[in-house]
This record gives sequence, structure tokens and C-alpha cells, in this order.
Amino acid sequence: MKIHSAKFIISNTDISKCPKENIPEYAFIGRSNVGKSSLINMLTNHKSLAKTSGKPGKTQLINHFMINDEWFLVDLPGYGYAKVSKNKRQSFQAFIKDYFLKREQLVCTFVLVDSRHEPQKIDLEFMQFLGENSIPFCIIFTKTDKLGKVQVQKNLAAYRKSMLQFWEEMPTSFLTSAVNSEGKKELLQFISDINISFKN
Repeated sequence: MKIHSAKFIISNTDISKCPKENIPEYAFIGRSNVGKSSLINMLTNHKSLAKTSGKPGKTQLINHFMINDEWFLVDLPGYGYAKVSKNKRQSFQAFIKDYFLKREQLVCTFVLVDSRHEPQKIDLEFMQFLGENSIPFCIIFTKTDKLGKVQVQKNLAAYRKSMLQFWEEMPTSFLTSAVNSEGKKELLQFISDINISFKN
């Protein structure tokens, strides 16, 4: 799949105000500063579709983008550390949880994980939440350009070991880099295949 158009549609914290179209929707979420905005911009061939920032916690709303007039890409606030008040963090959690539990158009969630780090408790707990609520998800390992291939594989093996303590098998995963576009083709093909099955 090639992305020909990517349009911002709406930002909000109210699930009832999300777009009503019955088309497939893909959510992108991860810890603050995981490289989510850079990845979205790389996938959509835009320099600033999603706002990037050196400061964690830049995304604070549910952001809907229409892609190729046939599916929605949803940029969600990061979880975990962010320079926002505790009250605001709790409100993030409330409306993010609301989104995942009530959004019927959601067909897959992409959980972004920094490939440079050991498995983080907050990532594992979030995936546990998705699993317990039967919400389909994949893992996107970001920033692979920052590591050598051997170290990437070593970190992935550590992740598998942690995940398989709780899961029967690993979810589908992708290795990506916003710098050299690694994983772009595979990720867009995966979305394209789901879109085709959604129509049938």
C-alpha cells in the first residue's frame, strides 16, 4: 500500500465525538518519547502530520487522521512519564481507557516500544490490559537505527522471554526506524491486508 493522502480530521477527549464512519481504525500508542510522532510522519510521508517534540507528553488528545480516504490512523497520548500534572495524567488514562473499551471501529492497536530498552513494566501492563479486554494489538519496536543488529536481536529475545511468561505466543511485531524507514513496507502491507478483509 502507498499512502497518497493523509488528512487531519479531529482532536478530542470525548469518545462520542470521534468520527462515525464505519471504516477500519488503527491506534498508535506507547510510552512518552518512544518516537510515535516520528514514526507516524514516516509512514504517511509527512514531515509534520503528527507533532514531534523533544519533550515527552506532547500528544494530549485523541487525534484522528484519514488515510487514503479509506482508514483512520489514531495518534493517542503517551502513557507513563510526561511533564503534565498528575490530575491530567489521570484524565488521559480515563479517556484512553474509554477509547479502547468503547471504540468499535478499532481493528488493531500498535503498541510502540523503544528497542533500546529492556522490557518496561508499564508496557507489559498496558499490553496485559489489551489482552484481558480482547483488543487486538501488535508491537512496533522503534529506533532500531540506534542499535547494531546483534543488540536489537538480543533486546527482542529479552522481550520475548518477558512476554511469554504471561502469553502463550508473541503478538505480531515489527522492527522500525523513522530515520531509515525500516519496517514501513511491512507495516503498511499488514494494514492493507486487514483493510481488505474488513471489506469482505
